Amino acid sequence: MSDQPNRTFRALSGGLAGRTFRAFTYRDFRLLWGGAFTSATGTWMQIVAQAWVVLDLSGSVFYLGLVGFLGQLPILLFTLLGGVLADRVDRRKLLLFSQYLQMVVAVVLTVLVYLNWIEVWHFLVLVFVSGSGQAFGGPAYQALIPSLVKKEDVPNAVALNSIQFNLARVVGPVMAGAALASLGAVFCFGLNAISFLSVIVALYMIRTTFVPARTKDSVLLQIKGGFSYIWSKGDLWQLTVLGFASTFCGVPLLTLLPVYARDVFGMGATGYSYMMAISGAGSIFGALLYATFSRISRQGILTLWVQVCFGILLCLFALSRSLPLSCLLLFATGLCLISLFASITSLAQLTTDDAMRGRMMSIFMLAFRGGMPLGDLMAGWLASQFSPTFALVVLGTLLIVIAVGFLISPSGVKRL
Repeated sequence: MSDQPNRTFRALSGGLAGRTFRAFTYRDFRLLWGGAFTSATGTWMQIVAQAWVVLDLSGSVFYLGLVGFLGQLPILLFTLLGGVLADRVDRRKLLLFSQYLQMVVAVVLTVLVYLNWIEVWHFLVLVFVSGSGQAFGGPAYQALIPSLVKKEDVPNAVALNSIQFNLARVVGPVMAGAALASLGAVFCFGLNAISFLSVIVALYMIRTTFVPARTKDSVLLQIKGGFSYIWSKGDLWQLTVLGFASTFCGVPLLTLLPVYARDVFGMGATGYSYMMAISGAGSIFGALLYATFSRISRQGILTLWVQVCFGILLCLFALSRSLPLSCLLLFATGLCLISLFASITSLAQLTTDDAMRGRMMSIFMLAFRGGMPLGDLMAGWLASQFSPTFALVVLGTLLIVIAVGFLISPSGVKRL
């Protein structure tokens, strides 16, 4: 294979562009990034179509929260086992299993929607199966990223990885909106099924390998070792708490967004997809900012202040009834949310040994990703009992309280 792409990216190694896109000088990182972006675009098309179809079938805000909860529940149930496997087997093989399983789910949904057999309970079952694939593949994917670049470029790689996911969060909803308006939901589910082939091909092409150390320890003993490792490093468990808080309180904004689009602003599926895209655009901008300045000092304190700002913006969005202002606030919340994700994840990766990375990331994901279904369930219940506005104001206030608590306490995060 020609080294021209490497020379091209190295030519940009100086200045602002060089700081922002430094991880792209690594071939394996570029391959995985491209495959993951294509797959994530398909996934976001399915997420948009899925939310709209569930709302149309059930007419219930609670079911939106329940589908989100069941999609993320496997993170709570299986991610610790996935982390142990990521430290015991070839991480690429584990990732391939995850991608194949999720692709099968997307194919089944495509067939059910095409034949008009789809019911809400189908979504409840299939999102759980797909989430199980993510629970096993997630720790392996997160553990694989640092092995694709040098240690000093890990924060940049984490930020650029966030960009691909959030760039997909812009492109996917826009494509989904066009598809829903002209071709129907089946097109969204079908493209998602096809998109998994891109990351599967990339995984076969990358050269980086992980050779796990031989061990006779049981799975349970290795899980305990992972918890002991995190507890021995005070900064890691504090970052884990912050990760849980950011997803528990922040992600429900996206879950409840169809309700705001339809009931508050009177928009259809296309308008909802554009609001999702605006949030994704803010996330891309936030990830680019973090990628550019990923080597600055005192990242811990900056992360806590970003969380305070995010909580304030979330409350303002909940109370806004102006579409232009709400779109501006969506952009800003997207910026803050992805900055939190990238900074917390980078700090956790940099303080972890590679032999423990799979287990550490599985525990981190248990808190980070586990906050999503619990937050979705809480937001869905609060929205159904009171209102979506009340739900988001409560969660935004909680974000502020937690961040201020860390700022006024002698927490180790402030020293990072």
